[in-house]
Amino acid sequence: MQDIKPYLTHAEDNMEAACLFLDEALAHIRAGKANIRILDGVKVEYYGAHVPISNVATITTPDAKTISIQPYERALIAVIEKAILNSDVGITPMNNGETIRLGIPPLTEERRRQLAKQSKAECEDAKISIRNARRDAIEHMKKLVKEGLPEDVEKDAEVSVQKIHDKYIKKIDEMYAAKEKEIMTV
Repeated sequence: MQDIKPYLTHAEDNMEAACLFLDEALAHIRAGKANIRILDGVKVEYYGAHVPISNVATITTPDAKTISIQPYERALIAVIEKAILNSDVGITPMNNGETIRLGIPPLTEERRRQLAKQSKAECEDAKISIRNARRDAIEHMKKLVKEGLPEDVEKDAEVSVQKIHDKYIKKIDEMYAAKEKEIMTV
């Protein structure tokens, strides 16, 4: 008899990966207050390699509306500033010769709605990934039935996959609700 456990584990791993990817994507959506994770995608040229800003500077949030970047080498100030300007962060850096400051502008109501809509789209993409993982697991179960797996075992496995699916869909809905609240809070 075939073992269905690996298929359930694989489906759950894929669903967990979709949630982790969503968490990362939501972290890059700016919600009106300083969050150093909005700089995660920004890379700088450092001795011929493109590295994240966090590898060449200390990034802090001295207050809710400011991100401070303290490069390890003074020569990197211009490089970091240029990288931020060329990125999709959408904030103009200010430099005083030693540190770079990013002032987080307050969001307009229209921009808040736009960011909430973007968050919703990211969540829908994650839900699609979770549904695909469920579908793949169920297809594998149906193939195993053709190879001799009892149908009642396959039906039980489908129920298990559906429970895992429901758990992750609920988790995504909670993540979206939290992000929407964060965005819409003035």
